[in-house]
Amino acid sequence: MIEEGKPLFVQIAEQVEDSVVDGTLAEEAQAPSTNELAAFYRINPATAAKGVNMLVTKGVLYKRRGIGMFVSPGARALLLQERREAFALRYVQPLLAEARKIGLGPDDVAELVRAGAARTEPSTPPDWKTA
Repeated sequence: MIEEGKPLFVQIAEQVEDSVVDGTLAEEAQAPSTNELAAFYRINPATAAKGVNMLVTKGVLYKRRGIGMFVSPGARALLLQERREAFALRYVQPLLAEARKIGLGPDDVAELVRAGAARTEPSTPPDWKTA
């Protein structure tokens, strides 16, 4: 689960974010403690705390003094919006730029996406050779 080349604290934060996005950690639910995260990932508790603090700063988690960390109200919506924006920058903008280079407009790209989605199961990669 731990990737080389990416700071551990960032990976910890991303794992917690994934849990919030997929609903495993609901809003107002108690998040794993830094000690639990450190034990699970076999890392230094200070590293886990750095990841948790990153999420506090971002507004995903908040602290209840003496009790622990909890998922903030609106955290899932915040993370989904952030991921949609990142998706657009990482995938959609380059896709549209390449489409323009080969003479495809936004409607052409949308039709290719619809056709690819109609031919495939969600877990099966599309066969772009026939698109």
